[in-house]
Amino acid sequence: MLVPQAIKRLSGQTGHERDLSEPEALELFSALLDGGVAELELGALLGAMAMKALAPSELIGFRRASQARANRLSDSLDARPIVIPSYGGARAQANLMPLVALVLARFGVPVLVHGPLEGQGGIASASVFRELGVLPCAALSEAQNALATSRIAFVPTALLCPALAQLISLRARLGVPTLAHEVAPLIDPFDGEALLLVPAGDDTRRDTLASVLAGLGLHALLFHGREGEAYPDPLQRPAMILFDAGMQTTLFDGHAAPAAAGATRGCALPGHSDAKSTAAWIDKALAGRQLMPLPIPNLLACCLFGAGYAEDFNQAKAIVAVRTHSLSPA
Repeated sequence: MLVPQAIKRLSGQTGHERDLSEPEALELFSALLDGGVAELELGALLGAMAMKALAPSELIGFRRASQARANRLSDSLDARPIVIPSYGGARAQANLMPLVALVLARFGVPVLVHGPLEGQGGIASASVFRELGVLPCAALSEAQNALATSRIAFVPTALLCPALAQLISLRARLGVPTLAHEVAPLIDPFDGEALLLVPAGDDTRRDTLASVLAGLGLHALLFHGREGEAYPDPLQRPAMILFDAGMQTTLFDGHAAPAAAGATRGCALPGHSDAKSTAAWIDKALAGRQLMPLPIPNLLACCLFGAGYAEDFNQAKAIVAVRTHSLSPA
């Protein structure tokens, strides 16, 4: 559809009349990614989209456009990979997503993390990973080798999907996330062979993502993430839902209120959100000198089960409990 028509419709209509169909969203986002929209129209379009919640049809169309332009990695690994997006950046709380990624890698799971190198007002995961010795990959071949050897690779969005990275970088100029930030977590460089971790910021966003994951038949784990990152709030126990070929299974029911007493099991959470302090805390957790709050082992168990590293969910929970010296996830 023509960009001026899209801007007029998105800005002038109300309710679902503003929503684009999947083909319209695919055509429009393809033009954005291919640089076919002038800067003035681009700003107006992104502004109009920021004023509404994305409909499932729109997100499906946007995702298909992005996936078609994303680079691919080989699925010839000896184990099913897990793909973790990182597009939030820590602000109020230390980002514990790198802990999740590193523990999974120690289990022998290939883990690909992708996101921008800058936090744009927050602490980027890339900065925490650097403190932990995991540097951004400079080429896809480097990422492929890292997955096969060290089992973890951080791939900048600019390497994974350059066109999408350009839209994401506009956040610095616009001051707010763009729709590209909502599409990026759905990218799969393994074309369906990986388990995607998909964080949601609120119930509305979770419901939209659930429709998208089911509609696309993706293999993914959906849960409430902390500050847009793919790890659960240590003081909450969010629902964790596994999607597989259109089917969904709730692995953990969620608590709407703060987690019950003992959820953190007396562990001292990082006192600061800066990269160095966060990395130091994660180092202690990896060495077994720092207990992990229960929502983290919960997520790890879901990952092992969802990616097929355990025959059943109870076995996955037992593996995590033993290997992380934690209480059994619950």
